[in-house]
Amino acid sequence: MLSPSPRLRRRKALNAVMMLLATASAALGLIVLALILGDLCWQGLSALNAHVLSQDTPGPMSEGGLRNAIVGSFLLSGLAVLIGTPIGLFAGTYLSEYGRYSKLAQVLRFLNDILLSVPSIIVGLFVYQVLVRPVGHFSGLAGAVALAILVVPTVVRTTENMLRLVPDQLREAALAMGAPRWHMIRRVIWKAALSGIVTGVLLAIARISGETAPLLFTALSNSFFSLDMTRPMASLPITIYQFALSPYENWQALAWAGAFLITLTVLAISVLARAVTAKGDRA
Repeated sequence: MLSPSPRLRRRKALNAVMMLLATASAALGLIVLALILGDLCWQGLSALNAHVLSQDTPGPMSEGGLRNAIVGSFLLSGLAVLIGTPIGLFAGTYLSEYGRYSKLAQVLRFLNDILLSVPSIIVGLFVYQVLVRPVGHFSGLAGAVALAILVVPTVVRTTENMLRLVPDQLREAALAMGAPRWHMIRRVIWKAALSGIVTGVLLAIARISGETAPLLFTALSNSFFSLDMTRPMASLPITIYQFALSPYENWQALAWAGAFLITLTVLAISVLARAVTAKGDRA
């Protein structure tokens, strides 16, 4: 029996080394993630109580909760999704169905890629200059607009990719039956790519759920319960940022509770996105 050649032995040795490094890197990453999540769950669960969901943010050394911050986050994120999703949906549809190979589409894709990677604080500064300074005060509406700008590129990219996965035979069949192009897109293409589009929206929601920097320049914060989007509004990320840096133990405990709630929300959204994707694959 012939012995392996020196070249083959070197390849097997290199493969073993690379496999060991990859396994060690994956294990190290999982260990660090487990430590972070474990500490977050330990601290967050111990700080959760009935007051967290039923009372507003307290003063130093007094009892309270995060009701105003939770409601504010839902309002800001909800309005951001309502603003950003239609823009992203129609822009992604244009890139896929109307201007797929045009010069304008190439420019829009390039700009969308830049917007995907731009630091969120830059978006906050832009909205501050456009909506906050002219009015003279911070507002929940400005915060929602800043978050909507972050929603748009994610929905655009996901929508375009999902629509381009739809077979061209479906387009040709619908057009051959005499359907107008807009009707074909609405009743055939969007329906075929619905699960992927919904997944993109859910991922965009997960992205903006923990954004702090753009809200510092737009919505700021509010220590009281408020539904007025034209005034400063509390949010969980800003409240966590402020309370985590404070010297008061009750504020620090609420910061842990808020961080746990955000993590739980993002986890639920991610699981829902995977479920929607799996359902679409089976269909």
